[in-house]
Amino acid sequence: MPREITSFSNDTVKRIRALRDKKARRAEGLFLAEGLRIIAEARDEGFLPELIAFAPKGAEHPLAASIIEATEAAGGDAILTSPDILSKMTGKDNPQSLVAAYKQPDTSLAEIDRSKADLWFVGERIRDPGNIGTMLRTADAVGAGGLILVDDSADPFSVEAVRASMGALFTNQIAQASWEEFVPWLRSGPSQLVGTSLQTDHDYLDAPYAAPCFLLVGNESQGLPEAYEAECDLLVKIPMAGRADSLNAAVATAVTAFQIRASWRNR
Repeated sequence: MPREITSFSNDTVKRIRALRDKKARRAEGLFLAEGLRIIAEARDEGFLPELIAFAPKGAEHPLAASIIEATEAAGGDAILTSPDILSKMTGKDNPQSLVAAYKQPDTSLAEIDRSKADLWFVGERIRDPGNIGTMLRTADAVGAGGLILVDDSADPFSVEAVRASMGALFTNQIAQASWEEFVPWLRSGPSQLVGTSLQTDHDYLDAPYAAPCFLLVGNESQGLPEAYEAECDLLVKIPMAGRADSLNAAVATAVTAFQIRASWRNR
């Protein structure tokens, strides 16, 4: 049976709320996901939470009830509480009726199964967690294997990134590494490193993409460093017809990724 929490000062309430902070997530090895849709996506991919908290209405949906039951059966902690206490846990005035804490996966490059897919995303200093979540969602949509975050990027397990991923966090492999770690790993096997850049005349629509392809997109405001572009096997540019000289990092990733797929299909 779920245990009930009625006090705002309960240690579990404080623990869940603390997971909104990166330092606490690292210390606990946990991250938060909110809402039935994302939590159900996780369950469909074989992930059950270590802890799930819910208001009475949150358990009324049959799918939610089954996830709560499965969490308890697997040894997880199920907590019944009030909407006000859920609000304190999440830091939101209108929280979702379900909040779950999941174990963070190992994000080392060694955990990446390169044979899983012929297309991978690489984000270099992606600072906006919303962009990271959207890139994960795009990776799922285009059939990529996942996202490798290079250098000082935002935390892919932040509440904002998890929410933006719409559950794709659980369908993709995620790795974090420095550029110095990434390049030898990349070159240890078959790979074409494709960078998006303004410093090329190679149109993304006409580029000779080869599998396995690692699509590299740079920092939102600065793009790729010159040395990183020099490491690429191919640089491509998305022509701009208006006043803007570039696209949002997540949008550029999506546009180029679907073109890579289209070029392979047409060929």
